[in-house]
Amino acid sequence: MNPADYSSFRRKLIDWYVDRGRDLPWRRNHDPYQIWISEIMLQQTTVAAVIPYFERFLTQFPTVADLATAEESEILKLWEGLGYYSRARNIHRAAKVIVEQYSGVFPTELDALQSLPGIGRYTAGAIASFAFDQRAPIVEANTLRLYCRLIGYDGDPRSRDGQERLWRFAEDVLPQKGSGRLNQALMELGATVCSVREPDCESCPVHSYCQTFREGTQATIPQPKPKTVITETTEVSIGIRMGSKFLLRKRTSNERWAGLWDFVRFEIEHAASTFDSAFVVGSVLDRTGLSIIMGPQIAVFKHSVTRYRITLKCFTADRVKGRLKANEEWQWVQPADFNGYPLSVTARQFAEQLKQQLVNDHETPKAGKTKKRSLEH
Repeated sequence: MNPADYSSFRRKLIDWYVDRGRDLPWRRNHDPYQIWISEIMLQQTTVAAVIPYFERFLTQFPTVADLATAEESEILKLWEGLGYYSRARNIHRAAKVIVEQYSGVFPTELDALQSLPGIGRYTAGAIASFAFDQRAPIVEANTLRLYCRLIGYDGDPRSRDGQERLWRFAEDVLPQKGSGRLNQALMELGATVCSVREPDCESCPVHSYCQTFREGTQATIPQPKPKTVITETTEVSIGIRMGSKFLLRKRTSNERWAGLWDFVRFEIEHAASTFDSAFVVGSVLDRTGLSIIMGPQIAVFKHSVTRYRITLKCFTADRVKGRLKANEEWQWVQPADFNGYPLSVTARQFAEQLKQQLVNDHETPKAGKTKKRSLEH
């Protein structure tokens, strides 16, 4: 793309954005706090999924001071289901830094923003650009694809050379004033028109400036990421019951989903042809200090985490004897109180299954008795 065309390129793109840009809640003001929360939530997550989370989060924590003084469990509970929970822990840490070191006022300089926990080059640029209209470049998934096509870059965009080329272009194309709106327009074009597959080039307002459009190479640019090798694993989750309560465990800082609560959960041999209940009972004893009697399997969930595809088999069990080990954080919880704990997605699904099982057991008539109508319970 010729630098002499930047001015007309920007004008056409802004005209398109004013007419076609989506009305998203975080675009309605220049509040750096709201922009920051939205950008962190949007990492690896779709706009449609983020909107309800964003709105609930801002209702609960309307200011950075509210976020800084919250308990981590409150934040994780609101984040539940959004995934990548380190994002939530980092925004809590960053909020505390902003309150303690900047008196609750967002720093405006890129270096200061990038020094905050969980804020990298792109997020710092987005905050500086959208909130303070600084001439800060941004390269994220949508603009990376867009820039590669505009300049016809056919190398690896994630390599050192590729990153240098794209960040340099992202800065060169910005105006002296109005960088925030142009960056929003660039991201919008990448997200809604310059899609991964079958980009809608005919409706693109700047296709006349695009090298891949002229050369017909949109299908091969940008160079795709190498495919991730998927590892299949099998895990078990045990709902251990003592009386009317079930055992929950808080996941530790060196585990996946740190800070969330879960049932006792661990990996078993994926290739085993038969389920080894003795192994599970022994593993529960080693992990918890409790002896159990296994109950039935009540659910199977399949889900993916990074490069793992996990089959999770969920069982109930009854505590027989033993004392919980002191090196973990445990809670015996009534099913009615499960909602008060931040759980992983599969733990929440298992919790709902356990609650439904209790409802079913309650509604099953005992021999010689007539089943009561549900309205009587």
